[in-house]
Amino acid sequence: MRVFVLLFNAGTDNEGIHTIRVGDRNLVLMFEHEDDATRYALLLEAQDFPAPAVEEIDQDEIEEFCRSVGYDSQVVPAGFVPQSDADRLLLAPPESNVETTDWQEAEGQPDPNKSDEDEMSDTELEQMRRRLEGLL
Repeated sequence: MRVFVLLFNAGTDNEGIHTIRVGDRNLVLMFEHEDDATRYALLLEAQDFPAPAVEEIDQDEIEEFCRSVGYDSQVVPAGFVPQSDADRLLLAPPESNVETTDWQEAEGQPDPNKSDEDEMSDTELEQMRRRLEGLL
């Protein structure tokens, strides 16, 4: 089965996959539908996370990757309705991000998302708001 995942720096040597920290484990979300993955990616971007790319990948490939690096994985089915606070993380990202990502630690690179110009203009914020409202 093909699933959709969120990748940062897709297609580069510094590529990383989006995970959620649950306790002391990393969880990779695999979305059944591209629209759900895109919605999640826009929510991340709206919360000042780096903008991820939505990529379609074979589920077995992602699960094998997760096993090899000690991550957990979970499919987010179409029409998923959360039943608990933990389930809500599958539909809406947490409000905070790790300070330094695993790939930045491995590469010894500074965080590319930190700058003196992190402020968005009112026009950019309005465009983002319209895109998010369009998803509802």
